[in-house]
Amino acid sequence: MAEKKLNLIAAACTSKGKMGIGINGNLPWRLRQEMAYFERLTKTAQMEGMKNAVIMGRKTWDSIPEKFRPLKDRVNVVLSNSLTECPPGADHLCSSLNEAVKLFSSPPLSETVDMVWITGGSAVYKDGIDSPHCHRIYLTRIMKEIECDTFFPEFDLDRFKLVTDPAVDQDTQEEKGIQYKFEIYESSS
Repeated sequence: MAEKKLNLIAAACTSKGKMGIGINGNLPWRLRQEMAYFERLTKTAQMEGMKNAVIMGRKTWDSIPEKFRPLKDRVNVVLSNSLTECPPGADHLCSSLNEAVKLFSSPPLSETVDMVWITGGSAVYKDGIDSPHCHRIYLTRIMKEIECDTFFPEFDLDRFKLVTDPAVDQDTQEEKGIQYKFEIYESSS
C-alpha cells in the first residue's frame, strides 16, 4: 500500500518574531484573493474523477463559520483526541495524523482521494512537518507585522527547499494594503 503524501497550506505573518497564523481562534486578516488561492489548491485534484482531502484539528474546524462547513468538494477530516463522534458535516474523525494517513492510503479512499492537505492548526501542522509523508509546504508570507496568538511551526530549511511551480504566481500580491507572496517548500527526504 502506497501511503499518501501530505501537503501543508497556511498563510503566516510576522508576529513577535514568529510566523503568526491566528488570533482568538480566527484569521487575523481577510484577504479574498489569498482565500481563493487556498480554495483552488485544496479543491483541484490532479487526477480526474478524484477529490482532494483536507485534514484539520478540531479547533480549526470550529473556527470555520458554520455556513462554510464542511469545505465544499473536499473530503473533510477532523483530528481530535477528545471527540467521540464525527462533527456534523465532517466526513471522518481521526485521533491522529497517522490514523488519517492510513485512512487515505487504504481502499476505498485510496482510490477516490487524490491530494491530502493539512489546513491547521499549529499542532497538526507540526505533526505534518515531522511526518515522513510530508511532501510540500504551501506558505503564503503575509508581509506585515500583525498581532497573533497562534503560530506556524518553524521548519528545517535544509530539509524543505524553496521550489517554484508554474501553477503558482511568484510575484508579490497586494490586497487591502497588505502585501503577500506565495512560497512552496518541498521536502528533500
